[in-house]
Amino acid sequence: MLSDMTTPGFAELDALSTEKLRERAFARAREKRDVRFFWSVLGHLPDADEAAALDGAPNSIGPTIDEAVALYRELEGRNLGEQEPLLRAAFIDYLGK
Repeated sequence: MLSDMTTPGFAELDALSTEKLRERAFARAREKRDVRFFWSVLGHLPDADEAAALDGAPNSIGPTIDEAVALYRELEGRNLGEQEPLLRAAFIDYLGK
């Protein structure tokens, strides 16, 4: 099986900052209209339970990519703490597909 030559490898992605990974992953998810990805990322953030309560569950009627991005931006400046490795892994996995 041939691999996609445009898909970056793990080492290339791992060398990027978490913020750069987030930017790339969010750009791809916006392009694909992948709301599920945004909500999965929000679940890894500190205070995720409080964030989810703002717009409801991911499978409820209403959440859109724009709403998910806006919610993430509200939380963006916060220290990711112990969640940063999980978020990095989620971004790298998403971008490596």
